[in-house]
Amino acid sequence: MAHYIIGAIIVLVGVGMVLKTEWLIENFGSSAWAEDKFGTSGGSRMFYKLIGIGLIFIGFMLVTNLFQGFLEGTIGKLLVR
Repeated sequence: MAHYIIGAIIVLVGVGMVLKTEWLIENFGSSAWAEDKFGTSGGSRMFYKLIGIGLIFIGFMLVTNLFQGFLEGTIGKLLVR
């Protein structure tokens, strides 16, 4: 039951990051690394949006109870002896 609530909160934070990118840049500033890697065509904006989309993806995996299977199928293959 808790993974539903935590997943929904993570999804809402991710949606907020995607929708309110300008607010994030105004309050937290731009990222020098993102500006360097993504260029001047929206470096920090793209960075915040990509983090938001990643959070939405993780949140939906938690809500649907697929997070553990995803980790076992990707990272788990690297850790098998």
